[in-house]
Amino acid sequence: MATTEGTHVTRKAARPSMGDVARHAGVSSQTVSRVSNGHSNVDAATRARVIDSMRALGYRPNSAARALRSGRFRTIGVIMFTLRTFGNMRTLDAIATEAAHANYSVMLIPVVDATLEHVSGAFSRLSEQGVDGVIIVFEAHLLDNAEFTLPPGLPVVVIDSNAGDEYTVVDTDQAEGARQATEHLLGLGHRQVWHIAGPESSFSAVHRTESWRRTLKDAGIEPPPALYGDWSTESGHRHGLTLGGRDDVTAIFAANDQMALGAMRALHELGRDVPGDISVVGFDDLEEAHSFWPPLTTIRQDFGEVGRQAIQQLLCKVDEYGFDDEDNRRVTVPTRLIVRESTASPRVRS
Repeated sequence: MATTEGTHVTRKAARPSMGDVARHAGVSSQTVSRVSNGHSNVDAATRARVIDSMRALGYRPNSAARALRSGRFRTIGVIMFTLRTFGNMRTLDAIATEAAHANYSVMLIPVVDATLEHVSGAFSRLSEQGVDGVIIVFEAHLLDNAEFTLPPGLPVVVIDSNAGDEYTVVDTDQAEGARQATEHLLGLGHRQVWHIAGPESSFSAVHRTESWRRTLKDAGIEPPPALYGDWSTESGHRHGLTLGGRDDVTAIFAANDQMALGAMRALHELGRDVPGDISVVGFDDLEEAHSFWPPLTTIRQDFGEVGRQAIQQLLCKVDEYGFDDEDNRRVTVPTRLIVRESTASPRVRS
């Protein structure tokens, strides 16, 4: 503490520098830099000693300064419409895990309304925060709009929507999954397959519904009207009560496992046996799907692989430093039919 003419002036302690940490740990400043930036070419004992020195001195790496030196913030922005669905949560988990493996952090901005204004606003906020690229997880039809554009300068990957040729897109093979589900039921001998569809605003739901219709028509069967739900067990239950009350219904394909679960509950309440009276197929393969009663036949989509591919495609663009906006591609992750006890051949009617 210094004084001048009775005035007390408190000098703030200098912030510890990288050199201070290096001297404290007995290593070079370059080694401290490597540890600060998450590089792997530092042995475990040295890394631990450097980290202990950082803690002892209260040193915090200056991420802004690192970004100025390297041109990288090592942060990926994620814009997501909803966190309520199973698929989005699994995809976000995979994105965060894959980003961490690449020594990147994730900054999430949820979008409350499926409007161009809100998505563009979220993109602008991420740009101001300092991110190296953006992943958009957005199943609504907004991105189908030919007028949808984002400001240039940041690489973008879109998940679960149709961005045309403007952006790289990563998605599950929705159409193939719906075809597998419908063909499985037809292959068991069912003459008709009813569909509990997802919301019409959903890109993936529409593609599943279109594929279901196309598969039936290819088999020479006129599709019945689709019953639209909102991905919830409640909507599946409501439509299950409707379909379960019809004697001509023997097979139901639900656009996700939650609606399939709701439909099966309704069928049980109506005294309809699953699969004896009505077979049910879902879509997603929830971790609990094998514990439904009966265990649910479903389409497995690999949300983890979707997230991994999204990060890999984005980092390829980030690594190109002057990436080409026109160098976009569509990456499709395959689905797989998982057969369990909720489907069987229809009973022979006397």
